[in-house]
Amino acid sequence: MQLNDRREWDIGARDRYYLWTTSQKNIVAGRDAGSGNFRAWGLEFGDLLSQLEGDKLFEEAIRIARGRTLVTRQKLANLFLLLKYWLPSSGPGSIVEFGAYRGGCAAFMAFVANELGLQIEVYALDSFSGMPTTNPDIDLHKGGDFRDTSFLDVVDFGKETGLVNLHFVPGLFEDTAQGVLKTCPPVILAHIDCDIYSSVAYAYDVLKRYIFEGGGYLVFDDPLFGSCLGAFQAVEELVIRRDCLSAEQVFPHLVYRYPPML
Repeated sequence: MQLNDRREWDIGARDRYYLWTTSQKNIVAGRDAGSGNFRAWGLEFGDLLSQLEGDKLFEEAIRIARGRTLVTRQKLANLFLLLKYWLPSSGPGSIVEFGAYRGGCAAFMAFVANELGLQIEVYALDSFSGMPTTNPDIDLHKGGDFRDTSFLDVVDFGKETGLVNLHFVPGLFEDTAQGVLKTCPPVILAHIDCDIYSSVAYAYDVLKRYIFEGGGYLVFDDPLFGSCLGAFQAVEELVIRRDCLSAEQVFPHLVYRYPPML
C-alpha cells in the first residue's frame, strides 16, 4: 500500500522524499519488503525516531501513554508509522490489542487514529488481573505476572483521555475475543502483546477470519524478547511453518501482512 497523500510528513522535504521513494511497494513473498525495510532500518540504524520526536502528534500520543505501557518508544514509533502512513484510510476498521496491561499502548493508538480522522475503533483485551496459567517448560513468565493493573483503573484512565474510540474488554481471550471480533469492524491492525505461548497462539488463530479482506497488519510485540521464548515458538509453529507467512519487519518487533499480498 502506498503512502496516503492526505497525511503530511513534518520533518522536511528531503526526508519526505526519502520516505516516499524508499517505501514504494516491493512485494516479495506476500509482504511489502520495501516498506518493512524502510521502517526497520530507519528505527534501528537511521535517525527516524529522532525525526519523529519532532512530530507533535507523536509526542502528544507518547505523553498519553507514559507510565501506562511497557511497549518501548521504538515500537510505539513503528505503530505510529503504520497508523499514519500505511493503514487503509477509507471506511471503518478496528485495531485489536491482545494484552493491554495498563492501557497505555491502546490509548496511544486510539489517540493517533482519532487525531488523523480515521474511522478506527480500538479494542484492548486483557484479564486486567495478571497473566493466566503459563507453561513452565517454555514460558519464563508465570501466572499472575503484570497484575499491577485492574479493569476499574483502565476504565478510569480511558475516561480521563476522553477517547470515545477506545474500548477495554476484561476477561480471558478465550471468553471475550470471539464476541468482540464478530461485532467490530474488520481488523486492520492487531497488536499481539501477550508474552506466552498459549495466548499468542490463541490470539493469532482467532484473528485470521476477521482481518480486513484487503489486508491488515499483525504486530507481535514479544517474540524477540529473551523472556518470551514461548511467544516465539507460537510464531514459529503457526505463522511461519504452518501458514508460511514471511515477516515484513523483524525490528523493532515482528510485523506480518495477512492475508499475504499479491
